[in-house]
Amino acid sequence: MRGARHGLLVCVAATFLATVCACASPTGKRGDEGSTAATEEQKRPSFSADSAYSYVEAQVAFGPRVPGSEEHAQCRDFLAEHFRHHGAEVTVQEGEARLYDGREMKLYNIIASYNKEAVRRVMLCAHWDSRPYADSDPDEANHKRPIDGANDGASGVGVLMELGRAFSTQQPGVGVDIILFDLEDWGIPEFYEGNYKEDTWCLGSQYWGRNTHVTPYRPMYGVLLDMVGAPGAQFCKEGVSMHFAPDIVDKVWRTAADLGFGQTFRDQRGGMVTDDHLYVNTLAKIPCIDIIQYNPMSENGFGDYWHTLGDNMNNIDRNTLHAVGETLLELIYNE
Repeated sequence: MRGARHGLLVCVAATFLATVCACASPTGKRGDEGSTAATEEQKRPSFSADSAYSYVEAQVAFGPRVPGSEEHAQCRDFLAEHFRHHGAEVTVQEGEARLYDGREMKLYNIIASYNKEAVRRVMLCAHWDSRPYADSDPDEANHKRPIDGANDGASGVGVLMELGRAFSTQQPGVGVDIILFDLEDWGIPEFYEGNYKEDTWCLGSQYWGRNTHVTPYRPMYGVLLDMVGAPGAQFCKEGVSMHFAPDIVDKVWRTAADLGFGQTFRDQRGGMVTDDHLYVNTLAKIPCIDIIQYNPMSENGFGDYWHTLGDNMNNIDRNTLHAVGETLLELIYNE
């Protein structure tokens, strides 16, 4: 399950059931959100939703970024060069992981560090690979075809690319490490006939959690972005995040509300999701939360296009990218 996703093991634990949200569609107009944007006194750069959208589009233009493919290699070099161009110290961490079917696969985690000398640091992360299987596609003939991963993967990376550009125009007071995890989305597929195996998703973050890029690595906290670009997306307070770092969840959601994005960042509990933040918490012991579109009352939790050939640019909306990006800029520049 996660459906099966990331395993997106939609484990909604009993202790959370009483407070799980349906994340119903907002009644207010999205255009009204953000009307109480940050004041000039805070002196931080603004977030360009057009720029973030173009970064998502650029990733999708490579084609599916399936590990081991030429498209994956080209996108890796593109992402590393983007952050270098915008003033980051970039490390590409190479490793290997074992897939659900026993094969070994090389992985590349991309780390871009800003204000490298700062002791107080924040970690921002997303996964940059795309799923090799459209195993939730309504047409069974598509189940072994790779997906574009516009929302599931590229949206979070696009937001972080725009944040990197913003950091290069005005350095934040804290250090920021942007980490793009590889091999997140090659978890066990729906059509697999063998026994279900644990921990087949999020292989890049599992590798990084056991081999952090610097030792010791102790940021104040981490924020993971996953599926943060869909039209009308809503983000509930995800269960694993609330278990490990409820204070960080509340801080981020309060920041969003103060900016007028309360219809997007819902002040409600959501289900528990197996995602990269789980391994950042359990292996690296860093409090990390997940901003993820997830409605536990829907059929699969993630939208009809999730893990289908329909996860394309039609599912990316500038308003959603704007709400997420502005919230993170406000968070970082007020640390």
